[in-house]
Amino acid sequence: MSDLLQTPIEYLKGVGPSRGVLLRKELGIHKYEALLNFFPSRYIDRTRYYKVNELQNNAAEVQIIGKIIHLKTIEQKRGSRLVASFTDGTTTMELVWFQGQKWVRESLQLNVPIVIFGKCTSFNNIFQMAHPEVELLTEHEQSLRSAMQPVYPSTETLTNRGISSRTINKLMQQLFLETHASFSETLPNYLIAELKLISKKDALFNIHFPKSLELLAKAQFRLKFEELFFIQLQLITKNLLRKHKIKGHSFTTVGENFNTFFQNHLPFDLTNAQKRVLKEIRNDMGNPAQMNRLLQGDVGSGKTIVAFMSMLLALDNGFQSCLMAPTEILANQHFFGLNELAKDLNINIKILTGSTKTAERKIIHEGLEDGSLHILIGTHALLEDKVKFQNLGLAIIDEQHRFGVEQRSKLWKKNTIPPHVLVMTATPIPRTLAMSLYGDLDISVIDELPPGRKPIQTVHRFDSNRLKVWKFIGDEIAKGRQIYIVYPLIQESEKMDFKDLMDGYESISRDFPLPQYAISIIHGKMKPADKDAEMKRFSEGKTNIMVATTVIEVGVNIPNASVMIIESAERFGLSQLHQLRGRVGRGAEQSYCILMTSHKLSNDSKTRMETMCRTNDGFEIAEVDLKLRGPGDLMGTQQSGVLNLQIADIVRDRDILMLARNYAVTLLKDDASMAKPEHASLRTVFMELSKKKNIWNYIS
Repeated sequence: MSDLLQTPIEYLKGVGPSRGVLLRKELGIHKYEALLNFFPSRYIDRTRYYKVNELQNNAAEVQIIGKIIHLKTIEQKRGSRLVASFTDGTTTMELVWFQGQKWVRESLQLNVPIVIFGKCTSFNNIFQMAHPEVELLTEHEQSLRSAMQPVYPSTETLTNRGISSRTINKLMQQLFLETHASFSETLPNYLIAELKLISKKDALFNIHFPKSLELLAKAQFRLKFEELFFIQLQLITKNLLRKHKIKGHSFTTVGENFNTFFQNHLPFDLTNAQKRVLKEIRNDMGNPAQMNRLLQGDVGSGKTIVAFMSMLLALDNGFQSCLMAPTEILANQHFFGLNELAKDLNINIKILTGSTKTAERKIIHEGLEDGSLHILIGTHALLEDKVKFQNLGLAIIDEQHRFGVEQRSKLWKKNTIPPHVLVMTATPIPRTLAMSLYGDLDISVIDELPPGRKPIQTVHRFDSNRLKVWKFIGDEIAKGRQIYIVYPLIQESEKMDFKDLMDGYESISRDFPLPQYAISIIHGKMKPADKDAEMKRFSEGKTNIMVATTVIEVGVNIPNASVMIIESAERFGLSQLHQLRGRVGRGAEQSYCILMTSHKLSNDSKTRMETMCRTNDGFEIAEVDLKLRGPGDLMGTQQSGVLNLQIADIVRDRDILMLARNYAVTLLKDDASMAKPEHASLRTVFMELSKKKNIWNYIS
């Protein structure tokens, strides 16, 4: 049967060459199989037939049985319209066509029972239906039609070329006739029985031609479960394979560096979450398989110290480590932070970025190759071919969503045996998304902040409250605090945004004049050296206010900055607002985040402001963000489209995803290679999917 499903789409009766080209180009439908898996986006209830005298002026879609008793063409200022008088015996209404009148006129017959379907509107107390679907009653009663009528996603080009949802529905009927609806089962019998799933054949029939609401729900559940189940099988298999096949170095020694630091030089007690995560990392690195772990922790949760102690483990076992960050500012910050932690230990740490001088590079390259350099921090510069380690044992990647897959794989190749990998992110990833996107990574979460941190107070203020906000800034500066004021930067309209920033800077300079106040400014058009100089002035306390675009979003650490003002906050996404807020609250003082917006706010913007004021929990914020934006947007451009799911939705179908993952884990524990007879069909589908360039190839 599967051979028939591989037939090119133009061979289906009713398609042909020109429609075939359109279906390929507009909907990506190349073969019978792709059409079969092209699911409706919604359904219309065609169970009820209305009478004309029951109609309401509410633009709802209705169907009525009756006949056309009269046809006329009426001239208008521009063109003409075709009007039919239609009656169902109770009263009369009008059917109107503005386009395709010649073709419509030829196809309509007077005084023959028909079924009309469309939206009704009332005009001068007469009901009208524009461009209705019209079908002979005899055909209507015979067609392979269900009570719930499917509506398929379409494009403007298709609609203009006469391929409507109804056309696709007819092609689907043809497909079921030609294939005799004999679709092979993909899931094992025991799973179908346990979950009370309907068969694959019934599910496909009822998704396209649902006999009832109940059968439609069963079909949707079955197909969603199957889709998510195969994704989880792929991800978990990939993880198991890596653990068996990709050999890593086993770090069995917990030695002098680790113990000395832990016992004598810890700057503060570790939280329980940090201890738990360290234990997970130690277990992974103690095994002969390569570690591939994602470490999630909100801004300021103390990921750096966990990373440093993991590096000490590598060092105690005779291996080097590297930490790669997306920007020079972040790399520098990690460098200073790790140097501070290592100051009482005899460890050689260096930093390599685009602006490292040639002489210093030479020293770094030599130290890496002879093993005297223990830890290297850097940006993309770490990936250069000249950078060769003597024995790289641990690679840590910060904010990994900013690095592409190829860039990461370059790091692995720096050693004959790949290093252990720890990926860190301060962008909390909702559990559902983490299971789908990073299902092949092991995940650790630091979900508590270090003691002594006061939660940041967040408030939403309109532009009309600006005077009060400015007075508050003055009071905070008088207490010796520093202030961030951030403006949005949206690529398409850089000029406008740059103007926002410069206008803002000028008005702030007027309200907070020299010599009493000093202001720094940072934006994307500045040279890196100038940015660093301005950042340095602010971090040394020489300026009170930092006016910036989102350049300062990630990782800048200035404990004395206690107020974050976000201008035009409605133009930021939730995760970005949360990241920006995390720039303050790093010292012992109470910190504040003020969201400034105009009065005109969309519902989504209101939800974002309300969420930010209600909670500081990054995971809760990420869940709301996922609901508002969907999975594609959340992962940024290079990851978007990762989950091109055909029917499931990882936000709405979270429970099905959890269920699918649990069943996939259980099955693979029992039969990792799917070799048991009852898994034969499962294995076939799995092997087919593995050949396709689908979601799994995008993932880490």
